[in-house]
Order: sequence, then structure tokens, then C-alpha cells
Amino acid sequence: MAAAAGAGAGAGAERPQVVSHVQQALSYTLFDCKWVPRSARLLCLGSAARGTGVLQLYELRAGRLALLREIEKAKPIKCGTFGAASLQQRYLATGDFAGSLNVWNLEAPEIPVYSVKGHKEIINSIDGVGGLGIGEGAPEIVTGSRDGTVKVWDPRQKDAPVANMEPVQGESKRDCWTVAFGNAYNQEERVVCAGYDNGDIKLFDLKTMSLRWETNIKNGVCSVEFDRKDVNMNKLVATSLEGKFHVFDMRTQHPTKGFASVSEKAHKSTIWQVRHLPQNRDIFMTSGGAGSLHLWKYEYPAQRSKKDSEGAEMGVAGSVSLLQNVTLSTQPISSLDWSPDKKGLCVCGAFDQTVRVLIVTKLNKV
Repeated sequence: MAAAAGAGAGAGAERPQVVSHVQQALSYTLFDCKWVPRSARLLCLGSAARGTGVLQLYELRAGRLALLREIEKAKPIKCGTFGAASLQQRYLATGDFAGSLNVWNLEAPEIPVYSVKGHKEIINSIDGVGGLGIGEGAPEIVTGSRDGTVKVWDPRQKDAPVANMEPVQGESKRDCWTVAFGNAYNQEERVVCAGYDNGDIKLFDLKTMSLRWETNIKNGVCSVEFDRKDVNMNKLVATSLEGKFHVFDMRTQHPTKGFASVSEKAHKSTIWQVRHLPQNRDIFMTSGGAGSLHLWKYEYPAQRSKKDSEGAEMGVAGSVSLLQNVTLSTQPISSLDWSPDKKGLCVCGAFDQTVRVLIVTKLNKV
């Protein structure tokens, strides 16, 4: 069953097309889906009707998804990442509804290889860095929770986080919905970006252990992602409720104005996720509350910085163009992951309890 559709169908056959390659109905609520690096396998994480956690491993075989393994856990699983794993082990780190961070060996998933009760409430978001042969520095995992804290973990150290970003005394705690690593271009540098339910975006510098920048985009921040984790900070995309997303140019930080940005309204409904194409950091996909996917391209300005009247460097934002859009479901598409190995191969999960494998064509033409 294939479907391809989208923006300006008559606007030339050179545009990328989003083709639905395989779809698989699930018997549980899907919260996250991830490709297993260096494989044709993918993982689905979620919550069974009886309140337990589900972890399913599928393999893409001749146009269908074959279920290899299903594992049930005590608590629903909200999010997962391979970002801190070695390519040899490919351990999966997950955050669950009870606030626990677990790292699993998928070959022997009965008992986690690392486990910590990281938060008092649900872990909404997780990211990893320093693994998969990408970037510099130690493997680390960051978790963001409804309890208002963002914590960084070294899976080689038990119990205590290596960094804890929490509201200062007297500050009200906000629900942290999304976290992402960036700037990991050498052994020392590393940042975490976090987005909150009130529209706050905070950038934490893990080298200096300080808040480097903050802003507010007026609507709850659903997803943040750097275009690359392992380069000198380049761009950051933040998506929000009400269908808006912002692209920040992270190269130049002005002393008072911060980072230059451009915003775009994709549609009226929430933008749940943003994911940059691993093979081209200027192309990214957003997933929407109305079951749609939008494929975007960022164009840099002729000059990325200029001097203000005081002589301080300030960034100049570029522009965003829509390459394609497609509606796949009547329900929100809540998770999205590009294959790191095969350009244009993508998996997404929606609240219609369906996981879909997509092929985006002609990405080398844009």
C-alpha cells in the first residue's frame, strides 16, 4: 500500500516524494520508534493497555515488517536513544513513566545493563551523545522530565548524574518536554538544549556548567534538535504547539539579542517532532498533530553575521522552504526517525497505533 502526495503536485517531478513503503498496525500506544544503527531493524517503544511497557524489534524484509522480538516491562516506555552506545554493542537507553533511565542489551533484554531512578516523574525526552562513532568525548545521556529537571548521565558511573539542571530556589518548575545534545565537536565542548511547556528554551553549557542562553517562543516547546550534534553549533530547530517552528542560527551569539532566528507556521496543529536528515543537515522533517509530515530545506543568507551599531557581531537568519508535505494519518505523528545508514529511509509512529516506514525520494536533487 503506497501513498505519495503533497505540496504543489504540479510543481515538477524533481521534488522529493514521500512514499509510504510499509505500515504495521500495533496493539499498543506507540511513543517512540528508532532505527537500530547499521541494520534494517527498527524498534517501537510504548505502553500496553494494561499499563505495562512494550518494546518491539522489527526487521524490514522484502516490503514487510517481521517481528523479531517483543519484550514487556513493568512501566510504559516513553522515549529511547542509541546516541551513547558503541556501534559494537548498540545498547538502547530508555526513559519510562516512573522516571527511570534504563540501558538495554537487546540481545539479552531481561535485565538492564544500567538502571537509575533518574527523576521523580515521567521522563518525556532522552538523547545520547559520544556513541556510534559520532562526535568527540565520553558517552552521555540526557533526560528531561515532568519534574522540571534536566539531568546528564554517564552510563559508566552509577546513581548520580554528572550534571543536573533544575529550577533555582523560588523559581516554579516547568514540565520539560524535549532535550537535545549539541556542540560536541571536541573532547571538552558540549551543550544541552531543553524545551519546556511554557515556551522556554534553555541552552546549558556542560563545559562551564552554566546557562549559556535562554529565550521564550510563547508556546510549549515540543521538540528541539541541532542539525548536527558533533559540529560547532550550527543550527537549532524548535517546534511548538500551535503549528509553529523556529530555526536559530547558533553560530553567532549577540551579547543581548542572542541568536538570530526565522520562524515558519506549518499548519494549525502541534508540531510534535523535528528530525534533520543525517546525510544533509539543511533538510529536516516535521511531524504534525493532524497526521502530516512536512519536509523543509533551510537556505543560508549571503552573509551569516553582521555588526550592530555598537560593533558587536550578530547573526543573520536564513529562510525556510517547503519541499513536500503528506498526510498519512488522522492522528498525531508523535515520533520520527531517519535511518542513519540509508538516505531517505524514515520511520514514524502515530497515535492511530500504526508504525510506518517511508521512503523519501530525490533527496540528492534538492
